[in-house]
Amino acid sequence: MKIVTLLPSVLFVLSVLLVVSPAQAEPPPGYHLVWSDDFAKDPDGLPDPTKWGYEVGFVRNNERQFYTKNRIENCRVEHGQLIIEGRKEDYVYNNGPDESMPAHYTSASITTQNKASWTYGLIEVKARPPVGKGVWPAIWTLGTNLPKVDWPRCGEIDIMELVGKQPGIIYCTMHYFVDGKHTAEQKHTPVADTDTAFHVYAAEWTSDHIDLFIDDKKVLAFDVNQATNKRQNPFRKPQFLILNLALGGDWGGLIDDSIFPQRMTIDYVRVYQK
Repeated sequence: MKIVTLLPSVLFVLSVLLVVSPAQAEPPPGYHLVWSDDFAKDPDGLPDPTKWGYEVGFVRNNERQFYTKNRIENCRVEHGQLIIEGRKEDYVYNNGPDESMPAHYTSASITTQNKASWTYGLIEVKARPPVGKGVWPAIWTLGTNLPKVDWPRCGEIDIMELVGKQPGIIYCTMHYFVDGKHTAEQKHTPVADTDTAFHVYAAEWTSDHIDLFIDDKKVLAFDVNQATNKRQNPFRKPQFLILNLALGGDWGGLIDDSIFPQRMTIDYVRVYQK
């Protein structure tokens, strides 16, 4: 009889826990949620196409992976989380009329370009990036004016980068163009369990400063005025978000083929503004 009496209460508590998703968490003081994807409401399969697009091909930095589009092996929602998977495989892609070429590694880079962008706010990504020789996962932003002014004039905020040849080290970096040259400010910090535990990687961005965090630890504090160039400042203009898993390349280095597949797992993405 006691079990029967308690059952409705237990069911009520469980229903509350199921209804409250990560994206419904209380916003930080002074902020409200303006954009999010917690992946919990998405069915298993490809990520929401209204929120995410893809980079395709060999995109930058002499990286070895071919970024694919709408390919579930490289990017998918699985059990309420986003998986970006780097694979060692022979993948044939079209390199022009009547010409097919093999790629020996595949991965994914998803982006909010032309779908969502923000000027100022708090960007939070709860993620578990992989480690291993040759992997190069990143959470970062670029200016929406990239097609017009190119990099680095568009500005870049690297909220999280990890190079597998340096396991346990997270890099936070600002890239911009000033005094006629590419300029970067970078800090790094040890995080021993990056591939076994989730951490919140965040950027708090105002017109005056950009602070980059891992959980509640501030890793880099950047004065936005440093990036002013001929009265233009990329960090006072909109930026879009990129989540990617690169392999090899200029910083990723040599790849250990024995480690694949490798996955970056994203639990949620949230953007708040004041």
